Amino acid sequence: MSKKFASHADTEEKNISFTKLAEGLYAYTAEGDPNSGIIIGDDSVMVIDTQATPIMAQDVIRRIREVTDLPIKHVLMTHYHAVRVLGASAYNAENIYASQNTYDLIVERGQQDYESEVGRFPRLFQGVESVPGLTWPTIVFQEELTVFMGKREVRIIHLGRGHTKGDTIVWLPEEKIMFAGDLVEYGATPYTGDAYHEDWPATLDRLQAMQPHKLVPGRGDALETPEKCQEAIQGTRDFLADMYESVKAGKAAGKPLSECYAETYAKLKPQYGHWVIFDHCLPFDVTRCYDEAGGEHPDPRIWTAERDTEMWHSLQDVLES
Repeated sequence: MSKKFASHADTEEKNISFTKLAEGLYAYTAEGDPNSGIIIGDDSVMVIDTQATPIMAQDVIRRIREVTDLPIKHVLMTHYHAVRVLGASAYNAENIYASQNTYDLIVERGQQDYESEVGRFPRLFQGVESVPGLTWPTIVFQEELTVFMGKREVRIIHLGRGHTKGDTIVWLPEEKIMFAGDLVEYGATPYTGDAYHEDWPATLDRLQAMQPHKLVPGRGDALETPEKCQEAIQGTRDFLADMYESVKAGKAAGKPLSECYAETYAKLKPQYGHWVIFDHCLPFDVTRCYDEAGGEHPDPRIWTAERDTEMWHSLQDVLES
């Protein structure tokens, strides 16, 4: 197995879809790459998750301009990961929204996260030199914020911790359409290196109780029926439970991280191995599970470029032996 990050082998351009979910509501998806959402109100446009660089954001802007001339006044971060937010400057938005917990993560680890992710995912940071620096929110909220874009009501809600401590969904109550960020994935492996595995299931319960008719996951196709929404939520839930229970049991038995990783990889591969970025995510995911199990590190440790490389090499050696 290559000593380079699995994502380094992922060099093919993805086919982009711009899916109309309802009048003025669109999903920008790309075969398992990070998704963006677009909400067109009476007077302005909101972009949910901006892509990784201003250069890459230009394609989102191009699609928006095919359907509306209204100004892009609003940008929302569903959470803080560089691959989601560093394209924000391209939109020149008046308002950049984030939860308080997301803001706190930028303060604590924004720069390390930037350097770490650029090293892991070179293809997803096209034109990285166009990034002017970290993306800072201009409007921060605790639990919930409602924005009226003319008559259109947009609810921005922090349902609880999961993929990160700051996860935020966007909910259109009239259409029952949800932009879920990385709390929900579809056909893509959840990245849990900064996650709260103990909290995520309850956060999914609250999300599921809203009964979305359509849902845009963090990665994967836009889901256009209630049944597909439930399938994605349940798939995410099952993956998290299977992985965390495996690691927790291994750690409780006194096994080292390397052994827990090898066992968990073997358990998950048959059912989830075909999901996008499985080989890339699992070392980070299992490392965080191991930290969290037993309460050793209730909060995720900061990933640095150096820590990424050290962890990756040690766990690749396990699979090769």
